[in-house]
Amino acid sequence: MLGADTTQDSAVMLPQVQMPAHWVDSGTGPWPYRPMTNYAFGVAETLWYDVGWQSIVAGKGAMYVNEPVDTNGHLCYPIYSTVKSTPFFSAFFRVDDSAVTFMDVRQMYPIRFEKYLREGKYESDRIADFDPQFGLAYTPDDTLVVPPYVQDALSLLYHVRALELEPGTDIQIDNYSGKEVYKLTVRILRRERIKVKAGTFSTLVVEPLLQAAGLFKHEGKLTVWLTDDRLHLPVLMKSKVLVGSIVAELTDYRLGRIQRFRDEPE
Repeated sequence: MLGADTTQDSAVMLPQVQMPAHWVDSGTGPWPYRPMTNYAFGVAETLWYDVGWQSIVAGKGAMYVNEPVDTNGHLCYPIYSTVKSTPFFSAFFRVDDSAVTFMDVRQMYPIRFEKYLREGKYESDRIADFDPQFGLAYTPDDTLVVPPYVQDALSLLYHVRALELEPGTDIQIDNYSGKEVYKLTVRILRRERIKVKAGTFSTLVVEPLLQAAGLFKHEGKLTVWLTDDRLHLPVLMKSKVLVGSIVAELTDYRLGRIQRFRDEPE
């Protein structure tokens, strides 16, 4: 049952990383070490969605968490997001989008972000490597100074899930959007009980996230309904457009395996 402690905990012993005490003039690093406790998601969590406009299902989406891997010297969760148009809509306009963030398992910020868009004749590839040692983000075309613990479009959603959320509170998060970094105010608006294809859930209504977060392509305002428990599963994501709304509705889910790491806070 959702909200019950159905995941399995395991202890993973990792070597300590010694960060230099000096600061580098070219960026904001090294970032102070900031371990976080994550009871929200873990390995093998998989979320399946119907994606479409109003009640018309135009595509299928999924988000899933893989086993931790070493990424530029950090142990990271690879977290994937995919959206594909249905066969019917692909005959008119084919969509095959994917993204992956490699998120530090203990500090909950990204080390690498990749995004691949295939929509009709449009194609776009974006890659960024985040360097907490120097406080920089590297792309194939540029180097950008970024603030400590900056989030990308996909890691932002998972970072928020790992936080304690209470209606009436705001959270300030630095966000990287490809060519710029800006501070985003995330508001936890209210509690609401909703019914989606995966079931009926007590939720927290959160906005604005980014349309680039999770299953959406463009940047802008996005409202997300997260389960009101330690998992904070995104069961509904909705973005207003000129006529109606673009909606991602949870159809099924598989809970992940929560892991504990040696120097996490209790």
